[in-house]
Amino acid sequence: MATNTAAHSFTNRLAREKSPYLLQHQHNPVDWYAWGEQAFSKARAENKPILLSIGYSTCHWCHVMERESFENREIAEFLNQHFVSIKVDREERPDVDKIYMTAVQAIGQGGGWPLNVFLTPELKPFYGGTYFPPVEKYGRPSFLQVLQHITELWGNRRADITKSATQLHEHLTNLTRQEESQGLLLGPALLQNAAKEFKDEYDPRHGGFGGAPKFPRPAQPAFLLRYGTRFNDRDAIRMVLHTCERMAAGGIYDQLGGGFARYSVDAEWLVPHFEKMLYDNAQLISLYLDAYLISGEARFADASRDIIRYVLRDMTHPEGGFYSAEDADSEGKEGKFYCWTRAELAKLLTSQEFDVAVRYFGITEKGNFVDHSDPNALPSQNILSIVDPKPSPGEQTLLASAKKKMFGERAKRVRPHLDDKVLASWNGMMLGAIARAYAVLRNDEYLAAAEKNLAFLQAKLWDAKTKTLYHRWRDGERDAVQLLDGYANLLAGVISLYEATLESKHLEFALALADTMMAKFYDPEGGGFWQSGANSNDLILRIKEDYDGAEPSGNSVAVLAILKLAATTDRADLKAAAEKTLRLLADRLQRLPQAVPHLLLGLDYWLEEPKRVVVVGDKQTALTRDLLKAAHAVYQPNKVVLSNTGPVEAFAKTLPLDKGQPTVYLCTGTACQPPTHDPEQVKQMLKVDAKL
Repeated sequence: MATNTAAHSFTNRLAREKSPYLLQHQHNPVDWYAWGEQAFSKARAENKPILLSIGYSTCHWCHVMERESFENREIAEFLNQHFVSIKVDREERPDVDKIYMTAVQAIGQGGGWPLNVFLTPELKPFYGGTYFPPVEKYGRPSFLQVLQHITELWGNRRADITKSATQLHEHLTNLTRQEESQGLLLGPALLQNAAKEFKDEYDPRHGGFGGAPKFPRPAQPAFLLRYGTRFNDRDAIRMVLHTCERMAAGGIYDQLGGGFARYSVDAEWLVPHFEKMLYDNAQLISLYLDAYLISGEARFADASRDIIRYVLRDMTHPEGGFYSAEDADSEGKEGKFYCWTRAELAKLLTSQEFDVAVRYFGITEKGNFVDHSDPNALPSQNILSIVDPKPSPGEQTLLASAKKKMFGERAKRVRPHLDDKVLASWNGMMLGAIARAYAVLRNDEYLAAAEKNLAFLQAKLWDAKTKTLYHRWRDGERDAVQLLDGYANLLAGVISLYEATLESKHLEFALALADTMMAKFYDPEGGGFWQSGANSNDLILRIKEDYDGAEPSGNSVAVLAILKLAATTDRADLKAAAEKTLRLLADRLQRLPQAVPHLLLGLDYWLEEPKRVVVVGDKQTALTRDLLKAAHAVYQPNKVVLSNTGPVEAFAKTLPLDKGQPTVYLCTGTACQPPTHDPEQVKQMLKVDAKL
């Protein structure tokens, strides 16, 4: 089977797109289309089936299938003759991805990326799978065999395909339909049931929950911390702290540059899938801040600082937007940028530095990593992890010197591909994480980065006239897509920035986002939020996403965000919408809590009236800043922090300075504790009882 060795002799219409993933395919001999009416019309006019191929730019197996199949002239010619081929970036269009991923899973083909689905010209799926090999292997037919079989069926058994597609569409409609669970109480028992299931999955040796491959899934440990403090469950808290410690010591964490990879292929966090995603690192900043606040251990705060240092150094547009991801591969080899041989280090470091580094990182002659897609390419590679965590003071100096040299040397290597699109959803997550890091750690650089990011998003993705938030910006252009994920995550991030600064303009923007989110996505009859707007005419289904995977769902993020906003502004309609959404998803919370850990955070917040920390006084004075710092210096997740000015709830506006000094009032409902001017007293008032 001849492959195209001169791929750049072709240029297809994806060259006009902005998505880095689509642009990776612009020189394939496949006649690709982007998702849209041009492709749909062609399929209808020529009565051809559609190959819908979904992936993302830092997806390792997407790269493999591209090299093997989409750069192959024979396969490309067959596709061009018999199919209309469409490429979709799942990160730009998670709504499209969700529909067709659900379809492929429904027909028993598993899930993952690349996702390759065959559709009728009416966009109804009838067959699909993930990676198809170029030749028959792994018990799977070759990709060309699949294409030939589909073409034969399309020509000779069209009625059967149409019937199958109609039935699958009906099944998907039923599968994704949700109704409120009758008689299921939203109470503490749901939290206790979830915590028991999570704790049963705990790995006491390596930390984390479940086995290999092991994902951080930060919402799950974040929930266990809330549960542990609510019910004084010290074991739950210890499990999370152990997990945080082991993840930060593992190869999943970039020991030189900071930041976490997406997951570990093993149970001990050693061998990562090396791609780094913005959304993982945003959630992990917050988790490590929680771990720091609840334990007082500086190493957890340091992990948050290192992640932020990485993001601001390597993942930030000059004007303030945050990029999406870094690839696992560089120069076509997974992990090549990150791994080291013992010989490389011996050449780079002094003998004393070498001895300390080898022991600290567990460097061996044989190495601990093999790229299974090409086992012989890079022998004796070592992933860095912390094997000997307690160097002496003198050794710490040598280790710091070694790490500095190693980082400098690594910077000379060819970097992994950077996906430099800016997504509203993931930027909202990182904005909130960095704003919260400023609130807890009081580093002014973090506040500057958060403010700059919000200004970027407001300039590039927000239409102030129509109060519309678009999803993706890249290379000077935004898209035309609106998604719940963007609104909900940016809303949550802006609320965190408001709580960190008490700037009324941020609260005003949060309300504008919430109002549009409610108008475009909320279902007032059934409860819950649609993933896409009512005018999304390129979708065969509207779905209410309810799965908190690597990213929390828009519904889960929206619930917690509007509960906080309701407590801050006394918006009863927002609180009612959150409650109705929780009731809609109550059965999910009860039967499969592993699927909705972030929604559990919202349930935990809803179960009691949140504490309102009202900070009164000129924000520029030192005492006001100290009081605000104190309000964020304690682990107390069920609170809001607000001022007595701007669009806050009416009662807060009545609270005056006490004795002419900046003052904190801690209120629940209309009852407040005596006002205080003492930051230490603020901390005592907010503390929860759980002790480690």
